[in-house]
Amino acid sequence: MYLPKPLSDKITVTHLKKLKQQGEKFACLTAYDYSFAKLVEACGVEVVLVGDSLGMVIQGHDTTIPVTLENIKYHAQTVRAGLDKAMLMLDMPFGSLNSPQQALDNASELLKATEAQVVKLEGGDTQIKTIEMLSAFGIASCAHLGLQPQLVNKLGGYRVQGKAKAAAEQMTVTACDLEAAGADILLLECVPAVLAAEITNTLQIPVIGIGAGCDVDGQILVLHDILNVTAGKKPKFSKNFMQGQSSIQHAISRYVNEVKRGQFPDQSHSF
Repeated sequence: MYLPKPLSDKITVTHLKKLKQQGEKFACLTAYDYSFAKLVEACGVEVVLVGDSLGMVIQGHDTTIPVTLENIKYHAQTVRAGLDKAMLMLDMPFGSLNSPQQALDNASELLKATEAQVVKLEGGDTQIKTIEMLSAFGIASCAHLGLQPQLVNKLGGYRVQGKAKAAAEQMTVTACDLEAAGADILLLECVPAVLAAEITNTLQIPVIGIGAGCDVDGQILVLHDILNVTAGKKPKFSKNFMQGQSSIQHAISRYVNEVKRGQFPDQSHSF
């Protein structure tokens, strides 16, 4: 049985950077409502993401692209009501950051309405100037490299990124450029474990992985995936943490425990 370990400190960007410096891993999960927000925080999850994955697991769309700024704002407000110490991070949805000024305006609106601490941006090197602007105006950001679901139509599907040598080298360069621009956190999705480890060791900012091996600083998964309630095929990088557990609370606590001990992900959940 995996027992919950509530957070003792308020989680901030500075706190996550200290965990990285100390070699301590941290756990992140998505949540979309008050009840699950309270539950995941009580189980010791440091970062709660209101992700545009809600378009698929909550709204039933095939992609994240239909998710609107208002959708993110609504779910973030309900999640914020359930959090006390965990960090709240929000996805900037498709079409909300087509220019640095638009991104600044939309991020400002989201943060004022939800009291979130960090916004997450897909787009890689196309968002460098945006991250510079957000940083200049005091908005913390999480850059996102590797598989970017908002680009699924351009990428031709959900595929591992950075497998070829040139692509891996470019991703490392871009990661460094994003850090230099002022990104506070980096998320790597569906990236070979060796490449993710190299990027993590290169950067000073915390690196969160999803399908990026066990050597990143933190892990994130979609809550519905770890509880095995997502409809359809589950991604390779996820795991059914409900298996063998008597409650949702124990399943989430198991996830947190395995992340912090470096037991998840193993090779079967990595690329």
